[in-house]
Amino acid sequence: PLIVMTDSRTNPDPQSADDKKSAKRRIGSEKSATRITILEATEKLMLDEGYASVTSRRVAKEIDVKPSLIHYYFPTTDDLFLQLYRHMLAEKFDELAVDNEPVESALALWQLYQSRARTALALEFMALANHRKVIRDEIARHTEIIRKRRAELLSHMVDADALAAAGIDAAGLSVLLIGVACTMVM
Repeated sequence: PLIVMTDSRTNPDPQSADDKKSAKRRIGSEKSATRITILEATEKLMLDEGYASVTSRRVAKEIDVKPSLIHYYFPTTDDLFLQLYRHMLAEKFDELAVDNEPVESALALWQLYQSRARTALALEFMALANHRKVIRDEIARHTEIIRKRRAELLSHMVDADALAAAGIDAAGLSVLLIGVACTMVM
């Protein structure tokens, strides 16, 4: 199931200026099954054919509806991309719950970064960010929060003194683990 992220842990300013502008135009229900279907079709298109294939007409064709229905829920393509990105983040944060048992958290962290689909989607969003300022700003806003969350999770799982003796901290270990996991997926 898709979740629209409004959690203050992952979005310090739940309504950025872009969100406020979009919220005024949005008409469709946030929890509508149609909205969820649109987001799922968008994700599939991005994974199968890349971000450039995502247009309201193309998404509409994939789910056999009129393009105007896509605009009813997402007035602009940027709105559609933002909501899909936020969904991806919401899932990531659920999987990186700090209050999990250390072994459960370690496994969740490893699985998170070994997912081919998640890695491919993240790369599509990075490529998209080169062309869409609103996506670039969203990624930048959340990168530091995500980095801190991973480091916090790892600091609960490893001996900080042992890491310090090796000249690394939890944040550095996080970068190494992500690099290894993502390299294995590609």
